[in-house]
This record gives sequence, structure tokens and C-alpha cells, in this order.
Amino acid sequence: MMAEIILYGLVIILFILVIILAILYISAKNNPYYVVYDEETKSALKRRVMSLKEELEGELEQFDVEDWEKTLEESIDEEVRNL
Repeated sequence: MMAEIILYGLVIILFILVIILAILYISAKNNPYYVVYDEETKSALKRRVMSLKEELEGELEQFDVEDWEKTLEESIDEEVRNL
């Protein structure tokens, strides 16, 4: 009698676990966490990233730290005067 109750409880727990796993599987299948790109899209994205990187490097080469510091100091001085 006691063994039957334990077996019945175990079957119910396993059935609930199967339902939960099925729901998780369906959810993961419908909403994948990653996107698979075809080769053309991958190469287009790589080209875009490389062009943005080159553009940023070019802007960094043109960036004048001394001018930026001077502008920042002037802005701070102006804010202090306005207080």
C-alpha cells in the first residue's frame, strides 16, 4: 500500500516535470537566443564594422586633447562664474 502511494506520487512528479520541460523546449524553439546569419549578411556586417572602426580611428587621430582640455576649462570657469 505505501509503495503504491510513493510510486503514484513519483509518477505525478515525473509527469509534471515532463510538462515543464516540454513548455521550456517549445519556448526556446520559438524564441532562440541567437541569430544565425547567412554568409552574405555576415560579410556585410563585417564590412560595416570595419568601416566604423576605421572611421573612429580617423576621428581619434584628429582629436586634439589640448583643445578639448582648454574648452573644458573654459566651460567649467563659465559655470563657476554663473554660480
